[in-house]
Amino acid sequence: MSGTVYLVGAGPGAADLLTLRAARLLGQADLILHDALVTDEILALAPRARKLNVGKRAGRPSTDQAFISRLLVRAARRHKVVVRLKGGDPMLFGRAQEEIDALTAAGTPFEIVSGISAGFAAAADLAQSLTERHIARSVAFVTPAVARGDKADDAWAEAAAAADTACIYMGKGDAARIRDALIARGVAPGRPAVLVEGASRGGVVAGGTLQDLPSLAAQSGDGPALLLIGEAFAEAAIRHANAEASTARRA
Repeated sequence: MSGTVYLVGAGPGAADLLTLRAARLLGQADLILHDALVTDEILALAPRARKLNVGKRAGRPSTDQAFISRLLVRAARRHKVVVRLKGGDPMLFGRAQEEIDALTAAGTPFEIVSGISAGFAAAADLAQSLTERHIARSVAFVTPAVARGDKADDAWAEAAAAADTACIYMGKGDAARIRDALIARGVAPGRPAVLVEGASRGGVVAGGTLQDLPSLAAQSGDGPALLLIGEAFAEAAIRHANAEASTARRA
């Protein structure tokens, strides 16, 4: 059998934000290799498929990427529809290229199905555009995270500092480092900043400034979070900072 591997974006978490194509493929799938953060609600859309969790979480044991790529190639020889289900969009911080290269080298048919990235869902939760006329005309999607074994550096900070809006993925655990790297590159400590955890699923939102990033991160749980930095978030940062202060006073 020569099946097809579908690299499918699971979106930010809410099942009703899946594309119609993604939902259809989940119903047809024989085997699903999914990220750790894909919700049970989404996996329930694939009742006939065998499901393997091959996800990665920061600071925890995880499945080797090379093994995942080999598994996809082998799976397509045994199953007609193989879905590699990735959080957000496969083409943004999803290691899709490594899997694409492996499938191409093996001559395995594949297709890519886009999903909603968490950065867009976080902006929707805030009811604040990532871009705004007269305020924000550029957006940088960056991450300080590196693959296991790679040396960490702050090259990402150049792009984040140069953009009007910085959308920082997988950075919650490096909040102090992110703050220091951006300030060192000329970003004002008072630039508005918002943390959104569990975008699209009613998660935690905390607001403040770049200087406050470590304390914003401390207000969140262990779920995935986005750090949004820029003048476009001035009102949202104040609104959610006030909400947090009000909650603290009532407690």
